[in-house]
Amino acid sequence: MASSSAPVHPYRWLALFLVLLIGVYLLVFLTGDKRSSPKLGIDLQGGTRVTLTARTPDGSRPTRDALNQAQQIIGARVNGLGVSGSEVVIDGDNLVITVPGNDGNEARNLGQTARLFIRPVIGQPIPVEAIKQQMQAAGVPGAGGPGGPVPAPPPGAPPAGAPAPGAPAPAAGEPAPGAPAPAAGEPAPGAPAPAAGEPAAPPPAAPAPAPQPRPYPEEPAPSPTPAPPEPAPAPGEPPTAAPAPPAPGQPAPPAAPAPPDPRKDLAARISFEKQLRQSTNQNLLLIAVQYMAGKCDQPDILAGNDDPNLPLVACSQDHKYIYVLDKSIISGDQIKDATSGFDQQSGAYVVNVEFKDKASTTWADFTAANIGTQTAFTLDSQVVSAPQIREAIPGGRTQISGGNPPFTAETAKQLANVLKYGSLPLSFESSEAETVSATLGLASLRAGLIAGAIGLGLVLLYSLLYYRVLGLLTALSLVASGAMVFGILVLLGRYINYTLDLAGIAGLIIGIGTTADSFVVFFERIKDEIREGRSFRSAVPRGWARARKTILSGNAVTFLAAAVLYFLAVGQVKGFAFTLGLTTILDVVVVFLVTWPMVYLASKSPTMAKPAFNGLGAVQQIARERRAAATATGRR
Repeated sequence: MASSSAPVHPYRWLALFLVLLIGVYLLVFLTGDKRSSPKLGIDLQGGTRVTLTARTPDGSRPTRDALNQAQQIIGARVNGLGVSGSEVVIDGDNLVITVPGNDGNEARNLGQTARLFIRPVIGQPIPVEAIKQQMQAAGVPGAGGPGGPVPAPPPGAPPAGAPAPGAPAPAAGEPAPGAPAPAAGEPAPGAPAPAAGEPAAPPPAAPAPAPQPRPYPEEPAPSPTPAPPEPAPAPGEPPTAAPAPPAPGQPAPPAAPAPPDPRKDLAARISFEKQLRQSTNQNLLLIAVQYMAGKCDQPDILAGNDDPNLPLVACSQDHKYIYVLDKSIISGDQIKDATSGFDQQSGAYVVNVEFKDKASTTWADFTAANIGTQTAFTLDSQVVSAPQIREAIPGGRTQISGGNPPFTAETAKQLANVLKYGSLPLSFESSEAETVSATLGLASLRAGLIAGAIGLGLVLLYSLLYYRVLGLLTALSLVASGAMVFGILVLLGRYINYTLDLAGIAGLIIGIGTTADSFVVFFERIKDEIREGRSFRSAVPRGWARARKTILSGNAVTFLAAAVLYFLAVGQVKGFAFTLGLTTILDVVVVFLVTWPMVYLASKSPTMAKPAFNGLGAVQQIARERRAAATATGRR
């Protein structure tokens, strides 16, 4: 037990807490968006709901197991970003993600398939604008000039000039099946150049990529590019008049055809993109380059459904370049861990990837044999990064750096999060974001805050009447604790995307109650010392020596319960457990750094030693009666 003469430095503890509090609010007002308000959950500020529709390559319905697995992975991604209050629900064949706030991009990012492949780059990346300009100069219909769209073929049909699926590649010098026949006097594709005085043929639509040094034989030069795709027909015919009812005795007309199945239509579009963009025919790959020039800024139909064992024509994430890629050498399921960080050498945010054992060997051998070439990291059929290999990279660790624009802290963390928890078993197509109202939550919050304010006021009033000045110190300690909790909640919302909901507020109220319990334990220990005959001045340090053990034991039990609840619970219960554990830790900080030093300073004041101020007159009277009784007994 600590002696009453043990050296105590109350001003040091108060100064330490003041430094911590000032540091927290400096971070609040000088970093991030500098807004001093915590992020609110769905039930308090409303949210954004995005429905993710599963897409299967063959158009079949997704299995229940695949949907459950996708829900678990997305839930793990949500937890990886922090206690964000998001909800992931299975609705039929869809996943419904609801996130706080008005930004639906977060929900869409959580639902990305995240199929990562590492593919060697064939040739050099081709600028999209250069392709469009050359197509315009060549008089290609629908090129539209720089930035103009390239018309897309109807779903399920190959573009003009592309051979039918399964048809043999055209021989050199022969026109591709379906291409328009050359006009009179024009040379056929592959024919010798026209003589002097004859009009020259238009330039090719897309330049052939410059070769790179490869460890395998160079691919044969592609044949001249067939004609570009023709404009797509109208998506539907105008409605016709309803047929007249048949005359009596005449057979009824045939029934109208059933409406098209959107799943089958989507499957046909995915199949078409695969046959064009993942063909082993060089002619089709060049047509795919032209085709993708007008579609890079549109949602990728093939996202998450590309075949890693075939080549791929893909756009960069900034929609400025088109890449022709070889088959994959490493897939995302061979990633052991992924983290984000800031690279001091490049001065940019990067994603650090650690491969599993087999992929580590593959990556080390590949980088050693392909120094000087580019290798693309593709995520959901788009090129995230295509760095040049400068040296062999052993050890199974590498970095993914952003392109243009480069990674930010948030985008790097999101990519590392989706890579860490693996790819989804299904690809999803997101719908438009819907706003979720928070009317019911705000009404509940208002009622809860009113009830909490009334309860807190009654506690403070009781403390002032029962403990007098000690009750005032209780109020000051609660204010200090509340200020620290508020600042930390703002920072948590900024850095780990924590959102405060009704369950979290319940945890805060219970935590504040736990803090008040700690004050009561301390004050009652002081009373016990005074009953034993000690003065207020000597009772405070002795009472603190006995009370702090009880305070630490009680808070340890509460924190343990909050931790178990946090790791085992789901949904909003995790938010309740999180705030309960946070306030329990801050209770210990406030009691040790604020309450104990202030009570110690009060015990040194002659004014505060008076019963009229400290409310200990009745206890001191009991102590005097005990001493008098003991003295009388001794005289007898």
